[in-house]
Amino acid sequence: MTAVELRDLDVEALNAKSRELDDQLFRLRIQKSMGQLEAPGKVRHVRRELARVKTVLQEKAKQA
Repeated sequence: MTAVELRDLDVEALNAKSRELDDQLFRLRIQKSMGQLEAPGKVRHVRRELARVKTVLQEKAKQA
């Protein structure tokens, strides 16, 4: 998702997305440590997506 698409979501949806991405990142890190990670670029993608979600949440918090 792009930042523009994320800005259209409400705070609860963003929090749910953040928890989902955090969980996914945790699972990817476990796979990486065990040597079972098939797509190392996915870790980078998930980290950046999580950062986008957190940035939009911060923006919404400042507006309120």
